[in-house]
Amino acid sequence: MIVGAMLDAGADFVALQDAIGSLQIGGYKLSTRRKNVSGIEALKFEVEVLELQPERHLHEIRAMIQGAKIMPKVASDAIRTFEVLAEAEAKVHRTTPDQVHFHEVGAVDSIIDIVSAAWGFDHLGISDVHVSALPMGTGFAKSRHGIIPVPAPATVELLAGFQLRLNDGPSEMVTPTGAAVLKAFARPAAEVIPFEVEQIGYGAGTKDFADRPNVLRLMLGRKGHRFDADELVEIAANIDDLNPQVYDHVSERLFAAGARDVTITATIMKKGRPGVILSVLAEPAIRERLAAIIFAETSTIGLRFHPVSRLKLPRQTISVETRFGTIRVKVSGIGSHPLTIAPEYDDCHHAALTHSVPLKVVMEEARSAATQVKP
Repeated sequence: MIVGAMLDAGADFVALQDAIGSLQIGGYKLSTRRKNVSGIEALKFEVEVLELQPERHLHEIRAMIQGAKIMPKVASDAIRTFEVLAEAEAKVHRTTPDQVHFHEVGAVDSIIDIVSAAWGFDHLGISDVHVSALPMGTGFAKSRHGIIPVPAPATVELLAGFQLRLNDGPSEMVTPTGAAVLKAFARPAAEVIPFEVEQIGYGAGTKDFADRPNVLRLMLGRKGHRFDADELVEIAANIDDLNPQVYDHVSERLFAAGARDVTITATIMKKGRPGVILSVLAEPAIRERLAAIIFAETSTIGLRFHPVSRLKLPRQTISVETRFGTIRVKVSGIGSHPLTIAPEYDDCHHAALTHSVPLKVVMEEARSAATQVKP
């Protein structure tokens, strides 16, 4: 339903087929069709499984996605979605993420759903995802492990921190796959969001309900404020006895776990000892996860944290075509007057190596192409 809503809101189905086609899997067919639901013309995205699929582990799915010809950000976002799902399943089954057997979610249709969602967020240039309270449904559902309660245990784990409406709906209303996508990309919506709607998409579900239309509505647009704002937490540690080479590794792990920013600042500690301040900005909900990484990877034995508020320029990520291929560019500014145009380093780095040209040449061409794109 998420992918259907994205396609209905303007995502290119042919481009999606090309991206999914680069995955090393077979035995499926992608299609879309219009479905009238209570007078609403919604789009049904369907994955028809044509062959029996094997059960897969996390490392197999990770390798499959890494080997696909898709944007690096799409690949990393899709992998992150499977990782949060594996963590939830591991907690439910009292095992480790790498030992989790993906049954229904490891099937080809669920892999395609998750990769397609990651592709759609990137393709549409969506920077923030806010979700309203989610209906959890009632009853029981069949799984490979037997009969389980609704909502499924993994779904409950994934949606911790989200606004939920328990006992709302006649059956399973949010699947583990959908919950994993929300966990990886979204956050609960505030009570009031100043929002200028620019495009609306409806994704159709399979079931028909007597008490509600089974559609997912996606509204794309811009926040109405002159500046964007968000509430984060800053985690910091003073360190003076760590090999400096470790900081690059720590930063990579923190970013992969969802940190918004990681900085290292030189400082002078007590008794004149040189040291550094490791600072991390992140969503409050993942504070404990990031703290665990810092404790595991550094020599610090204590962390401090405090809430911080940010004002930031509205931003969007666009894809531009250059003679070196497609490059993503982050454009920040107010209205039709961008103040900063920043090509994505990973895309430019890959293109520079592929075409044996200087990195600065790729970045300048991408920046120039972005200035020609109308807002």
